Amino acid sequence: MSNIETRPETPRFRTGAEPGQPAGEFTIDRLGTAGDGVAETAEGLVFLAGTLPGERVAARPAGRRGEGLAGDVTEILAPSPDRVTPPCPHFLHECGACALQHFAEAPYAAWKRGRLVEALARAGQPDAPVAEMVVAAPGTRRRADLALRRLPGGGVALGFHARGSAAVADLSTCHVLDPALVQLFRPLRELARRLPALRKEGSAVLNLLDSGPDLLLRTDAKLDASQRAMLAAFGQAHGMPRIAWALGDAAPENAAQAGPVRLDLSGVTVAPPPGAFLQAAPAGEAAIIAAVLAGLAAQKLPVRARIADLYAGIGTLSFPLSAKGRVAAYEGDAAAVAALDAGARRAGGRVEAIRRDLAYRPLLPAELKAFGAVVLDPPYNGAVEQVAQIVRSTVPVVVYVSCNPVALARDAAVLVRAGFKVTQATPVDQFRWSPHLESVVSFRR
Repeated sequence: MSNIETRPETPRFRTGAEPGQPAGEFTIDRLGTAGDGVAETAEGLVFLAGTLPGERVAARPAGRRGEGLAGDVTEILAPSPDRVTPPCPHFLHECGACALQHFAEAPYAAWKRGRLVEALARAGQPDAPVAEMVVAAPGTRRRADLALRRLPGGGVALGFHARGSAAVADLSTCHVLDPALVQLFRPLRELARRLPALRKEGSAVLNLLDSGPDLLLRTDAKLDASQRAMLAAFGQAHGMPRIAWALGDAAPENAAQAGPVRLDLSGVTVAPPPGAFLQAAPAGEAAIIAAVLAGLAAQKLPVRARIADLYAGIGTLSFPLSAKGRVAAYEGDAAAVAALDAGARRAGGRVEAIRRDLAYRPLLPAELKAFGAVVLDPPYNGAVEQVAQIVRSTVPVVVYVSCNPVALARDAAVLVRAGFKVTQATPVDQFRWSPHLESVVSFRR
């Protein structure tokens, strides 16, 4: 690679730059929230995927992005000592699922942990105790939402979307997913190729359960009896007890089921609905549960304290929480609540499953009065409505599980302004090589 000191300075991007203009040279100042390198220039910010702090690169304009411009890197002129060879052949130029495979392990972990430190500082807790990050190993992710797209020649592309694009990266491998899911890429692609119900595009949602791979197939045309038989044969050949199907975004139905599905959640057997949300990796799930329980243990809850588990899903946190007290588990998705309720009944009744959409009907202060602690694991955008009610209540302890540091910073700031203080915080990296970070933060009023 050329050394930047030996090259003449070339023009920087300007605010009105259009794609196709000559490349400029940039120094990367930091990483942005999406994992892109950010160059701070006199003309504004420039976001450059696949770069690292301290690097000098040549790049061409590729359109606007938020408050700045995006660019396509044409050459790394002075690489960072933290740059490593990405393990995946699809990284960056094809697949957009990973953003940081080129970042060495130690500085990558420090950057991710720093996202939680920064979020809590923005919330008014700059001295919050943040533990070292728990990292899930590559090749252990057990959930994938793969796009399907019919190609002009009749074939099918199967994979994640390209970065910043609707294009589908046709994957041959993946270093993030469990190999049991990766080995299904080729047969799934062939199944989709032969399936008339896939006219243009759809998706294949894979969950690796204790009973084997579970498939939810979404297509853009109806499935007839002969295609259901095709799915049944596919499931039998590849150890799938259940294959569900849905037309577009409609509710799924079982297309072929040869046996029960099951997932062990802290010793309780649950039958997840098709496409159910699972924590991304088993090690990540275990770390989150441990951090939640540690956060509650440090607060010395009364023995008979009731715990509210909000956005409970299928009970990932509800069942381990039941060892600390009786749990009221609130969830808005009907299928998830049904699975949670069935598991709770088998487990002996210390968990009560309640269907409630907390975005539209958050628990009010009068209802929250019954609980000694609230645990919440909201969607990516956080829990604005519910946090607003928590601060008006008398609940003394809150444990917040977040997959979005930006939403966490916003919601934590509301708690801090109301008199809560961070007592423990644990970052968990189960979204390997992505900018996404799971965090468990305990608050005491």
